[in-house]
Amino acid sequence: AAVLAGSEGGLWKMAALRAAAGSGRGLLQTRQKTFQLCKAKMSFANLSRGKKVALSTLGVLAAGGSALALTLHHSVYAELELHAPSYPWNHSGFLSALDHASVRRGYQVYKQVCAACHSMEYVAFRNLVGATHTEEEAKALAEEVEVLDGPDENGEMFTRPGKLSDYFPHPYPNSEAARAANNGSLPPDLTYIANARHGGEDYIFTLLTGYCDPPAGINLREGLYYNPYFPGQAIGMAPPIYDEAVEYEDGTPASMSQIAKDVCTFLRWTAEPEHDQRKRMGLKMLMFSALFWPLLYYLKRHRWSVLKSRKIAYKPPK
Repeated sequence: AAVLAGSEGGLWKMAALRAAAGSGRGLLQTRQKTFQLCKAKMSFANLSRGKKVALSTLGVLAAGGSALALTLHHSVYAELELHAPSYPWNHSGFLSALDHASVRRGYQVYKQVCAACHSMEYVAFRNLVGATHTEEEAKALAEEVEVLDGPDENGEMFTRPGKLSDYFPHPYPNSEAARAANNGSLPPDLTYIANARHGGEDYIFTLLTGYCDPPAGINLREGLYYNPYFPGQAIGMAPPIYDEAVEYEDGTPASMSQIAKDVCTFLRWTAEPEHDQRKRMGLKMLMFSALFWPLLYYLKRHRWSVLKSRKIAYKPPK
């Protein structure tokens, strides 16, 4: 009897659980239907005409406000920082080579002005041969530099005159010494500076010639100079060039713009020494393509067209 009563109690509990689960499932389905009905009622197509107009007007105002805010942001940013214009460089054409006379003058500007603070770690004296100087001239330039070499047979370091295989000397022994000599600013290496800066030689030219007095309300701390083309407008480099800052070997008038143009051309060469060779190879490829395209047209029009237009039909055996 006790076993029978226990089994009946278990059956009653299982029935109650099934009833509760069924009622919960029915309640969930009811809520899902209610949510779908509300979602259908909230769709844009089911709204009244006045609500549609109001929502459309609100969307147009939000988009217009966002566009106006973005435009104002860019206009204010443009007032704070000037962007370099595009100059008609002699080497900017698709098939235009570098002006190697200007590259030679640019090296003279770097040697007499820029090399006091900026290094060119990846340019050797041998790179000048055939590009700006003859081999004898490059050897003479290299021998002007004292290079630390060694050790010798006694295990001691020694200095020797430079060779063509030596790289341009560093103005400072390390980066800490460079910062200490420039009020905490580290002069960048100029080897690839024309590729490392947005705008290339256009930016470098405007930076070198764009120094001016700060506008009213802007105070710079000691050791900084105002240049609207530099990000932040406060640059730690003093104006490096001015009229007659160097005396060119070929007698070219050394105006500020001429000096800036020559050193920018030289920096383009150091950043891309294969510039002329690359364009020469491109011209050869264009000439080769002029002979190759008629052959491709013949193969496409008269050879491949037969295969392309043929029809293959399968006839099953009878």
